[in-house]
Amino acid sequence: MITLVHHHTERPNFYRVDVGYNLFGEYSVVREWGGNGQNGVHRIAWFSNLRDAAVAAERWHAKACSKGYELTDRVVAGTA
Repeated sequence: MITLVHHHTERPNFYRVDVGYNLFGEYSVVREWGGNGQNGVHRIAWFSNLRDAAVAAERWHAKACSKGYELTDRVVAGTA
């Protein structure tokens, strides 16, 4: 799981990217974003292999970083 936080706004925002695997042999990339302390917006993208899922997760991670989000190891309220 990668959690990013954007501190340079009036209220800190978070962006989370997580790669997962299910019992049906599918991989998913779960993205969640929103204001700190609130429930975020969830989006799930499904992939047939880990490579494609990892590439997509890295692409979304890079896009969030380009918007000013920074990697954190803190637990951010609103992420589960």
